[in-house]
Amino acid sequence: MREDKLKRVDEMMEELVKNGEIAGMNLLITQYGKEQHYYEAGKADVAAKKPIKRDTIFRLYSMTKPVTAAAVMMLLEDGKIDLVDPVEKYLPGFKNQHFYVNGNRTGLEKPMRIHHLLSMTSGLTYGGDDENGKETWGLIEDVQNKLYSDAPVTTVDFANRLGGCALAFAPGEHFAYGLSADVLGAIVEVVSGMSFGAFLKKKLFWPLGMKDTDFYVPKEKKDRLARVYEKTPEGLKEFRENHLGILNKMDIKPAFESGGAGLVSTIDDYAKFGQMLLQGGIYKGEKLLSSKTVEYMTTGRLYGTPRNEFAAWDGLQGFEYRNLMRIARDKEAFTFNASVGEYGWDGWLGAYFANLPREDVTILFMMQKTDTGTSDFTRRLRNVIASAFDEF
Repeated sequence: MREDKLKRVDEMMEELVKNGEIAGMNLLITQYGKEQHYYEAGKADVAAKKPIKRDTIFRLYSMTKPVTAAAVMMLLEDGKIDLVDPVEKYLPGFKNQHFYVNGNRTGLEKPMRIHHLLSMTSGLTYGGDDENGKETWGLIEDVQNKLYSDAPVTTVDFANRLGGCALAFAPGEHFAYGLSADVLGAIVEVVSGMSFGAFLKKKLFWPLGMKDTDFYVPKEKKDRLARVYEKTPEGLKEFRENHLGILNKMDIKPAFESGGAGLVSTIDDYAKFGQMLLQGGIYKGEKLLSSKTVEYMTTGRLYGTPRNEFAAWDGLQGFEYRNLMRIARDKEAFTFNASVGEYGWDGWLGAYFANLPREDVTILFMMQKTDTGTSDFTRRLRNVIASAFDEF
């Protein structure tokens, strides 16, 4: 890879910190299973003047979703679920679901199915001003109010209660980003007979050596957890609130293990997960998923109205959505220098993951700034990284 372009990536990261855009971040690029570039800039804790390090622990938020998708794929290839199974087969709270049409309560003609969850066409959202949104947000607030109580809401309890909330629409009719992955985590728990976190540890984290990935941070690792920041008119300010039922402090093992947003990890831990997928389900000689399953997981698309709705996602033109990830399809429509066939996802606090199969590359950014996701500077960094692939 071109050293001059990689140096420019480092300069840009330093500029982002200097300009007060972020408190700090690190970046890792691997190719052919080997590290090509790593860089860290800024602070994990500004007040304490603690720098970002390679072992800094970050809240993944929605970058949890690809991990949940892999867990579902494991059940799929073991024949334990069918993606056409009604969700109510595993979670009785999803029986007799409803949505509203012009203010009138309407029952579903067909039940929600597992594949609707994987494609975010379930009708489950993150809240809003309509009946669906109000009921959903009320449930999320109840989870947050009980996080430290003697009777916290559990993963399966949350999903069953969510099933009783109004949907935004009948499953399959539209695309709407939301709580689908959290329901999938509950299904994994019901089918496997173990907690969602225990399943992930046994099937993914331990085999991959992801020793710092979990739904909380134990006391002995607490000093490695980065602080969260938000941008204000006065500059960056520490953000201490809980969000989407996820503890900001990450200081206790939660009863609600969110398949959509709950994990913490390090850049090296997540790189192992990315490498496993790039290598067709194999990591260090151990096969976690079959190559056919990985192919199924990392390809696919939406159709009809849902496809058109996802295509309107600003910055992701040319991408499809399936199995809780973006998948690059239409090169002519890209708004940054992406690679056809690449896949991945990002998180609310700026964690970012992309696998580029054609180049055999994994790209990871880690940071902790609210409302970031795939930002303009993420795309600018991706454009410079793409230019670094040239040899001369």
